[in-house]
Amino acid sequence: MNIVKKIFAVAALALGLVSVQTAFAQEAPDVLIKRISQEVLDAAKSDKEIQSGNQKHILDLVEAKVLPHVDFQRMTALAAGRFWRQATPEQQKQLTDEFRALLVYTYSGAIAQIRDQKLEFKPFRADPSDTEVEVRSQVLQPRGGDPIQLNYRLEKTPAGWKIFDMNVLGAWLVETYKGNFASEISKGGIDGLIKTLAERNKRLATGTAKGVKSAS
Repeated sequence: MNIVKKIFAVAALALGLVSVQTAFAQEAPDVLIKRISQEVLDAAKSDKEIQSGNQKHILDLVEAKVLPHVDFQRMTALAAGRFWRQATPEQQKQLTDEFRALLVYTYSGAIAQIRDQKLEFKPFRADPSDTEVEVRSQVLQPRGGDPIQLNYRLEKTPAGWKIFDMNVLGAWLVETYKGNFASEISKGGIDGLIKTLAERNKRLATGTAKGVKSAS
């Protein structure tokens, strides 16, 4: 799971997404990512509670600004691969809920690490008729560290563009989780994967609760 942690540690730089109002619903995908990226960086850098690791503030930021702009169901379905079609509607819902919770906790841990990083975007090329696009960027590290690749896959929906995958250091998030999901499913089926994610989320929730208590 180290590569997953690395993915989120960088991706959280640009995934603290603000809610898009109706006026922004049809923003071009690159314009959307640029705008929300700057807003999350500013929020993370200016909030002293986030900088100090206050888990409640971090979770509130994730819930309010990240979740509305990520298509968790599609992300979960892609990560589950062919097993998604074998799952019942109830299993699909449970799996999406647990995966969503896992991403929330992971985002939360990564957002606290934001300091002096900056984002640089590559030229965006897409046709107006495209319904899926890729926005490419890189994270510029303080003190001259090597830039880190950070790309997004977005889909056009009636509610605007939604992120359904990310690429950090050449690794797509969905592909990374697909291997983990397949391994768990081979051992205990869909229910086994749901149980594994639920147990992991329970441990993360316990750690978060301790962090909130210590910060209060």
